[in-house]
Amino acid sequence: MKRIVIKVGSSVLTETTDIAQERMLNLVTLIAAARKKYEVILVTSGAVAAGYTAVQLNRSVPTSKKVLASLGQPILMSSYKNLFDIYNVTISQILLTEEDFDSRVHTKIVQDIIDRTLKNDILPIVNENDISTTPEQLFGDNDQLSAHVTRHVGADMLVILSDIDGYYDSNPKDNPKAKIRKFVTEITNDELEQKCTPNSKFATGGIVTKLMAAKYIMDNKLEMFLSNGHDLASAKKFLIDGIHDKGTLFTTKVDKTKTI
Repeated sequence: MKRIVIKVGSSVLTETTDIAQERMLNLVTLIAAARKKYEVILVTSGAVAAGYTAVQLNRSVPTSKKVLASLGQPILMSSYKNLFDIYNVTISQILLTEEDFDSRVHTKIVQDIIDRTLKNDILPIVNENDISTTPEQLFGDNDQLSAHVTRHVGADMLVILSDIDGYYDSNPKDNPKAKIRKFVTEITNDELEQKCTPNSKFATGGIVTKLMAAKYIMDNKLEMFLSNGHDLASAKKFLIDGIHDKGTLFTTKVDKTKTI
């Protein structure tokens, strides 16, 4: 059974000052279906945004952001548990930092925990532990975290669900004729040096961090699929039906007819 990592962003999980319950349910439904075909690891953002639904602190203040994260973690996990209970899926929470991939010892611990979790039919839900850590210990965005998780736990593919349909050949906000690039086999330095422009005030990246994640994935001979998390039709077609209809597949493989 292939192993995949699904990463979902804050912009998908929250709407203004509320948890986006319908989108979360759609995500959970997709994951429950995907688990019949793959070993699935979920990397989730949204703790700070979830905390903001309870107390509207200024997230630009570092300590306030940590408080929001501490508030949001149980809110986010409670929402996941209530929804995954519908499908009788047992979940666990795993909080990681960049330091967990800095040494073979730390990485082996992470690998063993996730392996054992999956062997016991438990869905591991991974987030960055940004509450009691320094900036030097953090990836800073969950796109990078999910890419490292994908590589180090032996997954075959990273699937990033965001607020965009895929990677366009130009900025769709500026060019109404912009088209989605169905396949990307190389990422240039110019693309990686673009300004980060997240669409949500709770997001930390934008397209650049996704390209950085894709570059890391391709450098390690893996694949990444980027598609819309607001409308999961494309992700479902790709993962469940094996049809690449919409979304961008980042791959170094020559055969462009192949999906996962």
